[in-house]
Amino acid sequence: MHDFFVRHQGDPAKEYEFYQIIDKLDRETPEQREAKLKQSGFSLAEVSAFIEKAEPTAELEAILRNLASRGLADFVKIDYSVIRGLAYYTGIVFEAFDRSGEFRAIAGGGRYDNLVKLISGGKVDLPALGFGMGDVVLLELLSARKLLPRFQAALDCFCLIEDETLRAESLKLVHELRSAGLAVDYSFTPAKADKQFKRAQELNAAHTVKLERNATGGITAKVRNLKTREEKIIEPAAVAGLLRGSSAL
Repeated sequence: MHDFFVRHQGDPAKEYEFYQIIDKLDRETPEQREAKLKQSGFSLAEVSAFIEKAEPTAELEAILRNLASRGLADFVKIDYSVIRGLAYYTGIVFEAFDRSGEFRAIAGGGRYDNLVKLISGGKVDLPALGFGMGDVVLLELLSARKLLPRFQAALDCFCLIEDETLRAESLKLVHELRSAGLAVDYSFTPAKADKQFKRAQELNAAHTVKLERNATGGITAKVRNLKTREEKIIEPAAVAGLLRGSSAL
């Protein structure tokens, strides 16, 4: 809510307290709202009337004109009951919803003039505007509208770590494969072999690679093509080259 009431009728020292009351208007009984607003020098009736009237300030009017010129007038409205919960906002705040109002806010943010100066210890004084998006709400919205794209991502390789004494060497191999531009995953914690293999299949991995100790104590890599079931045992340093030319496997 804009600080109209605070600047013209209320006590500026109680600005934050007043905003918190407005933020919780729809979560309390009328009696509780009236009592809290009275302490700030307002009545529920006048606050409700101000919110319902939704008359833009000069600053908001300029923004509305700007949006209207872009053909977006039908997608915005003033709502003085919107109070962002973070206290560092110093100007206009906003929230974005699906047009039917079926879900919670998809995104929200606002203007903050002092935050950069605060977190930089006074080294940079830069007004800014920012926002954050809710990935969970966006997922729900896309699912409900049947607009969620099919998950078709696939791994080039899943690294099986069945021998925990080889975890360090396996992580080194994972790093090398990723550095070679390959999509690679592995189990972060010790897990049974069948569980790891099942995860590789769930992630649609093209190959699995597993480090093993040979009879002489050396380390070899067993690479398996999950489509053809063909396996090759090679030196770990050769795995990236093999996978990048995987048609040979």
